[in-house]
Amino acid sequence: MRRFTLFFLTLTIMVSCSGPQKDNPFYSEYDTPFGVPPFDKIENRHFLPAFKKGISQQEAEIAAIIANEEEPTFENTLAALDYSGALLNKVSSVFYNFNSSNTDDEIQQIAQEIAPKLSKHRDNINLNAQLFERIETVYTQKEELTLNQEEKMLLQETYDAFIRNGAGLSEDKQERYREINERLSVLTLTFGQNVLSDVNDFKLFIDNKEDLKGLPQSVIESAANAAAGEDREGEWLFTLHNPSVMPFLTYAKNRDLREKMNRAYILRGANDNENNNQDVINELTELRLERSQLLGHNNYAEFALQNRMAGNVETVETFLHDLWEAALPIAKEEAKLLQEYIYNEGHDFDLKFWDWRYYAEKVRKKKYDLDEGEISEYFEINNVRDGIFMVVEKLWGLTFEERSELPVYHPDATAWEVFDNDGSHLGILYMDMHPRSSKRGGAWMSSYRVQHIEATDQYIHPIITINCNFTEPSGNKPALLTFDEMTTFFHEFGHAIHGLMSDVRFRSLAGTSVPRDFVELPSQVLENWATHPDVLKEFAVHYETGETIPDDLIERIENSGNFNQGFATVEFLASALLDMDYHTKEEYSPFDVNDFEKEVQQRYNMMDEIYFRHGSTHFQHIFSGGYSAGYYSYIWAGRLDADAFEAFEETGDLFDATMARKFREEILERGGTRGAMEMYKAFRGKEPGIEPLLRQRGLIE
Repeated sequence: MRRFTLFFLTLTIMVSCSGPQKDNPFYSEYDTPFGVPPFDKIENRHFLPAFKKGISQQEAEIAAIIANEEEPTFENTLAALDYSGALLNKVSSVFYNFNSSNTDDEIQQIAQEIAPKLSKHRDNINLNAQLFERIETVYTQKEELTLNQEEKMLLQETYDAFIRNGAGLSEDKQERYREINERLSVLTLTFGQNVLSDVNDFKLFIDNKEDLKGLPQSVIESAANAAAGEDREGEWLFTLHNPSVMPFLTYAKNRDLREKMNRAYILRGANDNENNNQDVINELTELRLERSQLLGHNNYAEFALQNRMAGNVETVETFLHDLWEAALPIAKEEAKLLQEYIYNEGHDFDLKFWDWRYYAEKVRKKKYDLDEGEISEYFEINNVRDGIFMVVEKLWGLTFEERSELPVYHPDATAWEVFDNDGSHLGILYMDMHPRSSKRGGAWMSSYRVQHIEATDQYIHPIITINCNFTEPSGNKPALLTFDEMTTFFHEFGHAIHGLMSDVRFRSLAGTSVPRDFVELPSQVLENWATHPDVLKEFAVHYETGETIPDDLIERIENSGNFNQGFATVEFLASALLDMDYHTKEEYSPFDVNDFEKEVQQRYNMMDEIYFRHGSTHFQHIFSGGYSAGYYSYIWAGRLDADAFEAFEETGDLFDATMARKFREEILERGGTRGAMEMYKAFRGKEPGIEPLLRQRGLIE
């Protein structure tokens, strides 16, 4: 998921220009139901003029704040700053989402063009000495001011953001700081574009049916459809999009082809072509370190963790190392089990990383009489969606109605009106579920408009979007989700609920504008309902017969729940440790990315049989997605979600109204208006322990 903040954004922009553009849809109020973007009227040519005008308008608004002859106050300085930039926010929100979910060559070219302009504009605000002087004046009076909790938080967050973005630097250091930011804005954009290009460039065509052995029929049909789309009738096409590559690695009997697919997957951004991210990573690492040291920090992680829940490098590293020590022995035992299975099949080769998923699935099927194909027949995508609707209605009374008359940015997207428990309008939700070449990989939540209250006291409802890359319909079969895809759907919906239920005044504190290692709590906690037997029986029905998922299948799923958790945890932690190693460097010298990864593997005694969940050259979370020195956040939030779900279980009612209301009032509605631990303790009554997480993952009894 991504979050948009006022002062320090990771931006990807799309633009193209021509003429005065009186017809530019960004220049007036959207004449659409609920004020959704008029996607049918927005063209690429509209973006650059709207960005320029948005920048100009915010510059004028900042100038007006500075020129105010009255003494600086919270309202005429802090609130006024938060209200500024409405047009820029308007065009940015549409563009960022286009660049992620419906991009093209023109959009990517425009993104490269506008990124340094926006970086300069942000720095012009963050490094404006007169503006900071007014903010600092109010900040020094904070103990005497009668501010409510949200106003206090905005004051603190704004002051801290200016300091973190160079306001206290000398003039010469500020100039270098600007140069670094401008270059970083282009590099992060380039990194993501390179990965997408490599994903789209790789195509494995198969023309021999023997090479399809082991693959489920639905996967074969999807591959046939993909090949037909490339005018290769009678063949099968496999790509590096997850719904294609992951089933291939899990089921394909042909070991050579599994290796070819897996190597292509881990070589995204590392091939000998123009998309190679080796130099991009070097420069990103160097510039992040230099910028952090300009601000007085030893390394980038020290800088980044200041405003996160964990607080410092030592806390994160201790947390990760404790989990690593618990998970690594279990993963090694799993490897022995898989190796034994290989030998028992009569093979004499050693287990490799391209074998793990294949043999883990074989062992799981043998040990638990379970395979993904059987499970997915109960997870037709619309039934899963309705199951999510059911869960959030039981918890918070929300209901959903599809609005087919609303404009959408792509035919794959659907629009839904969301109603609160009293039947009132809460917001709009877009859902976009399947992969395509114009869409980046993974799954995420974002927004076209965040909830806030205008200076005129008008309440603005949110417009949220979730994007996934799930298995597509094939042949006569609808989209049948894997177990992981099903839980991912719940996950992203948890982010959406966080954005939809926001109830704050200031845009920069709304919804998911919380510390990076806290933002995954609402998403991950919802996954617990997805996998609970009582909930599964409510929505998991066979796509053909309508039969409710049988008890014995649920039992087999539960029994296998901790199977392969050593692998899953080690694979994740390896990437989290890799992230921290990049960002705790205190000196920079040019390095080879492969050598750097090998050093990390050796330092932590990693197993050769497991590769990083995200290798460096395609690690978009940390090099283009806002999770730099923060990939640990997912498992950190796992500690929170496991503990939070136990709170519901302790009541004896998964949908306990009192507990659900507390979670809404203390966390979902509050955005970033209070400290993360303060919000959590207000809900739970205590700080979270690590034991629920270890129990959840089967790492302790």
